[in-house]
Amino acid sequence: MTKILFGTESGNSEMAADDIADFLNDNGGEAEVVAMEDYDVADLAAEGFAVVITSTYGEGELPETTQPFYDALKESRPDLSGLRFAAFGLGDSTYETYGNGIDIVAALLAELGAVQVGETGRHDAAKTVTLTDAATGWAEGLQPTLAA
Repeated sequence: MTKILFGTESGNSEMAADDIADFLNDNGGEAEVVAMEDYDVADLAAEGFAVVITSTYGEGELPETTQPFYDALKESRPDLSGLRFAAFGLGDSTYETYGNGIDIVAALLAELGAVQVGETGRHDAAKTVTLTDAATGWAEGLQPTLAA
């Protein structure tokens, strides 16, 4: 089962996580959505594969519900060499720090030994593509990765 971990300030990352989970579940996968703030990072190494989703808040910071996950990883520093992950970020390209939240989380996961698969997906609130379309379009590209 693919864990989809999300961190959000306004709920948009949760909506993206639900859209991605629905897409994967409807197309032969099995996905479970979990809020980062409710997830025990001690379990992450055993996941094998996870999807991480977060928005960027303020001037490039992590949202309130991503920060505890990030801090717990930073403090416990688990060996994530057995973890593959995919990353999807939300932001607004009118800000200089567009997409910084997911970049911060992905960099820490990689520093701890995890290997990112695929390109980081991004939804730009300043563009006309809907969040659902951006998230499910990106998830379509995940399917070969999940089958591997």
